[in-house]
Formats: sequence, structure tokens, C-alpha cells
Amino acid sequence: MGALAFYTFIYFVGHFAALGLNIITNKKLLRHRWAGLAGVIIVAIMHGYKIISTTPPSGHDDDTLYALSYFVIFPVVVISAVLFYLSEKDKKDGGSK
Repeated sequence: MGALAFYTFIYFVGHFAALGLNIITNKKLLRHRWAGLAGVIIVAIMHGYKIISTTPPSGHDDDTLYALSYFVIFPVVVISAVLFYLSEKDKKDGGSK
């Protein structure tokens, strides 16, 4: 679950960076949620490339597919699902972020 916490941290960095940029410019340039998700996807692509391009450490019999699915794909899917749920909830409530 460390990977999920890591990607959640990356999401909040992107989220608050977009919020800060919007506050500084006094315009709504970026949507907070999608900017955070873009950061998560960029880091996930780099992380996945690193997992694929290196050999596993000695003593670990885990294959590359397991590492990709557990440490990259699972956290990104969880964060994306939460964001899509919240955006649909906002649409039903009439709010927009």
C-alpha cells in the first residue's frame, strides 16, 4: 500500500500546484483534479518504464507483470476511480471544480 500512498501524494502535489497557479493568476487556467491526475499518470509512466527496463533485485522471484500491476496500475486505477466518482457526484450536485 506504499505505492498507493506515494501516488496519492503525487496527486495532491499536482492538485495544489494547479490551485496555486490559479490563485496567482486570478484565472481558472487548470482544473485541480485533472492536473493532479495528469501528474499521477506522468509519474506512473516513468515508474513503469523503470520497472520494465531494470532487472529485479536478487532474491526476488516476482516477475515484471506483478510489479507493474501492483505498484503502478493498481494505484492509478484507484485514484482515477475516486476522481471519476467525485466528478460525477459534482455533476449531480450542480457544482463544478
